[in-house]
Amino acid sequence: MSLAAMDIGTSFGSLGARREMFVGFLAEPALLMVLFTASLISGSTSLPSIVDTFAHRELAIYPSQAFAGVAFTMVSLAENARVPVDNPTTHLELTMIHEAMLLEYSARHLALLEWAAALKLFNYSCIGLALFFPFGIVVSGTDWLALLGAAPALIAKLMAGGFALALIETLSAKMRIFRAPEFLGTAFMLAVLAMLVNLLLGA
Repeated sequence: MSLAAMDIGTSFGSLGARREMFVGFLAEPALLMVLFTASLISGSTSLPSIVDTFAHRELAIYPSQAFAGVAFTMVSLAENARVPVDNPTTHLELTMIHEAMLLEYSARHLALLEWAAALKLFNYSCIGLALFFPFGIVVSGTDWLALLGAAPALIAKLMAGGFALALIETLSAKMRIFRAPEFLGTAFMLAVLAMLVNLLLGA
């Protein structure tokens, strides 16, 4: 999407692309630390193994998972251009990131770029639900009855996540772009804290 924005050749496209890559550059370390914490808990870097381990743990609030969950939520908000880091529906030139990349597009090209942004949010949501709310996930891909039961569970969790996202955006205000490093730095520190809690306390 950043390359498509710069391909336009206008100042807004380049501005949005640079801001998007800046936010992504700051968000990646926090996301990696969250995934490292999950892999330390499960003893594997394979996502199915991580999810299977989390699904069979006792139902409790583990500090490492709680810190990692908050960090992942903050990263997900930043990476998907949601409030408080960005407002995807704004047309205010000084603040827009996502919308600046799409400003010169229309028709099917705009639809494809919006679809790509929606798929990115969907992927982040599914990864977050698999890591932190793994109930209802099918262990074996050949169990068709379990797959039929897992689909409504996923839809219900996505609806709850959408409600939580709407609540966060309603209660939050858009921050200045210069505050984004502080926001994502906090996410990184929470992810590091999750890893340290798991390593030192095993909780």
